[in-house]
Amino acid sequence: MAREPLARDLCIFLCIFILLIAHQCTCFYLPGVAPEDFWKGDLLRVKVNKLTSTKTQLPYSYYSLPYCRPKRIFDSAENLGEVLRGDRIENSPYVFKMREPQLCNVVCRLILDEKTAQEFKEMIDDEYRVNMILDNLPLVVPIRRLDQESSMVYLHGFLVGLKGQYSGIKEDKYFIHNHLAFVVKYHIDPESQLSRIVGFEVKPFSVKHEYEGKWNENIRLTTCDPHAKKLVTSSESPQEVEDKKEILFTYDVEFEASDVKWAYRWDTYLLMADDQIHWFSIVNSLMIVLFLSGMVAMIMLRTLYRDISKYNQLETQEEAQEETGWKLVHGDVFRPPSNSDLLCVYVGTGVQFFGMILVTMMFAALGFLSPSNRGGLMTAMLLLWVFMGVFAGYTSGRLYKMFKRTEWRKISFRTAFMFPASAFAVFFVLNALIWGQRSSGAVPFQTMFALLLLWFGISFPLVFVGGFVGFNKNPAIEDPVKTNKIARQIPEQAWYMNHVAAILIGGILPFGAVFIELFFILTSIWLHQFYYLFGFLFIVFVILIITCAEITIVLCYFQLCSEDYNWWWRSYLTSGSSALYLFLYSVFYFFTKLEITKPISGILYFGYMLLLSYAFFVLTGTIGFYACFWFTRLIYSSVKID
Repeated sequence: MAREPLARDLCIFLCIFILLIAHQCTCFYLPGVAPEDFWKGDLLRVKVNKLTSTKTQLPYSYYSLPYCRPKRIFDSAENLGEVLRGDRIENSPYVFKMREPQLCNVVCRLILDEKTAQEFKEMIDDEYRVNMILDNLPLVVPIRRLDQESSMVYLHGFLVGLKGQYSGIKEDKYFIHNHLAFVVKYHIDPESQLSRIVGFEVKPFSVKHEYEGKWNENIRLTTCDPHAKKLVTSSESPQEVEDKKEILFTYDVEFEASDVKWAYRWDTYLLMADDQIHWFSIVNSLMIVLFLSGMVAMIMLRTLYRDISKYNQLETQEEAQEETGWKLVHGDVFRPPSNSDLLCVYVGTGVQFFGMILVTMMFAALGFLSPSNRGGLMTAMLLLWVFMGVFAGYTSGRLYKMFKRTEWRKISFRTAFMFPASAFAVFFVLNALIWGQRSSGAVPFQTMFALLLLWFGISFPLVFVGGFVGFNKNPAIEDPVKTNKIARQIPEQAWYMNHVAAILIGGILPFGAVFIELFFILTSIWLHQFYYLFGFLFIVFVILIITCAEITIVLCYFQLCSEDYNWWWRSYLTSGSSALYLFLYSVFYFFTKLEITKPISGILYFGYMLLLSYAFFVLTGTIGFYACFWFTRLIYSSVKID
């Protein structure tokens, strides 16, 4: 029976190895949509997305500000992931014609009142950025790096405005970006003369437009005149945001031919970070972890081989009575733990997480969940979580039967309910706070109902199906040695073998395997950047599995050698304690990397990071538990027990 987990683990690692070799430890991506070809003069419709800020983490709809509106506003089709991310994609009055430049087009005229002026000022204070989309490409602002003349950095979206001072005046003034100089890059097919869009950039300006006479829609501006070829090239005379101020929103469109092919157009967005630092950090982390893992594996193999050989050579009764070390507790090592029901629930939920993450990463490494497919990653993770419920039920039911328990329906219900209920409760409270701020990030009632339907309509039944199959599968998992009727007294332990100390020590190595990659993941989430190195993330996940398993096995071995047989929960908590370090790192990241000042935004950050840490605890704890479970069954089935 002990060979079953080993064979399964070997199959998993073989699949991972083949996948990594096939993709050379990197990943490619498949674009989110099929390419669209345009003739010269075809209409190009710009869509607007949410307003975002790294200071508040509260997205708002584009039309929550009094920007220019089309005659009729309609939402684009959104998937579940886009809604949960707060995306609100709508049409806009910005319409271009393919390969036909436009100069100083007036979109609309706005007279500010006290309320609208204050709304713009608040958005400028919080550094909100305007996001637009053209042919599924997000709008970026190119900025030349000071240290490298030929290198460009691309920022997502443009700022609503800026805060500054006039020369000689100390009072801060607010200026709005009301003129947009768009650049649409296209790749043309020399045979068909059809064009494909491969870039969408903008340079925002703040311009106080002037004109002669009274305003009408056909009036010519003196600050920006296409007939005189007078263009806006700077913000020397900026447009101030104050009550009763008149604002004219204008834009230019320039079309630029590019050698970049459509299949590679996302490289501009995905290759923003300094790859050399990223690669060096990841490789350095992997080398350290692999070295430690090799040392641990070598020590364990040599020590266990000596112990098993010594125990199997005991011939006399007197020698057998003088047993020491881990063999001495063979009659208690498989005694069911306290709260065994709860352990079954946590292990089943951990298997559900493991399956979801494994399949998600495989699809992401294959390119099906690239950032170009907005919301695809989150949608895939939710659906996989739901369908992996069958494995959660199977695992908890089979483990539950091993503990000689009979109420499989109760354990299936708790497995299907406990983690999702706690996560949904926290999510509901956080969502209520977002609703209070009137943010577009608040999940609508229809979406909440859809989430509940996925949970109760699909996940719940699947967990019960898995629980029924797991509980009724024969034969049940049998212990390799018999358990004594009377529990053995555990001797007093050294301070470093204390439960708390050993558990806290055990979480350091797994966290050390992922904390560098964790920095990039947190940056992509909270600083609104794309994350695309799924090949590296897959490697880090494999390293996390190895380190969780090995550190748990080592500490479990030391625990059994000190005649402490309560390893069930301790093995789970040993590797699961890495979640505590993850949460502490998130606190460090909050105070060192983020500029969040509003209490609501801080509550949102720590609420979501608490959920992430809880999920990480369940995942890593399950990995450690199964490693120790396999290890104890292996060693006690390898020695002669009289």
